[in-house]
Amino acid sequence: MRLRGMSLSLMAAMACATQVAIATEAPLELRWDQLMPPAPVKLKPFFGPKAGPFDLGSVPTDGQPAPPPKQEGRWLGEKPAASALPAPVVAALDGKRVHIGGYVVPLDFDATSVKEFLLVPFVGACIHVPPPPANQIIYVKAATGFEVKGQFDPVYVTGKLTTTPTSTGLADTGYSIDAEKVEARAK
Repeated sequence: MRLRGMSLSLMAAMACATQVAIATEAPLELRWDQLMPPAPVKLKPFFGPKAGPFDLGSVPTDGQPAPPPKQEGRWLGEKPAASALPAPVVAALDGKRVHIGGYVVPLDFDATSVKEFLLVPFVGACIHVPPPPANQIIYVKAATGFEVKGQFDPVYVTGKLTTTPTSTGLADTGYSIDAEKVEARAK
């Protein structure tokens, strides 16, 4: 009986040591381009109706002139394409402890202390311009708030990354981080 108690104590101590080792393990240094899965390669068939130098593609062939393009590059009367599918994420990153830099778009704050925010790859994303794709926005929740010095100051976030999509009032995100640490980044 005493041997069994000692083995349970030893297993508990090993489990605690494993948790400490995981917490002190260096996080994966992550870049924004690593959040996008590789694009599938689409090859045109060598032989077939749309192969060769005379491919007309989407040129109207009914004898009617094409409508003039809008400034944004869309055709008049055509709405921008909205995908029903969320932006693809890299599933292999789910559950990884990461360290990534970016810019803060505050969601929940008290004066200058921020607890929830969107981490984006460039200044002004989601505020002055349309938001980037969901796989380029990370929803961050910090248990303890951090002080924001300036809206355009970069930060580094360290924490556990999940591929859980989140919808906020500003944008949809493809990733979330429970932040262990948020620190100012040198410019």
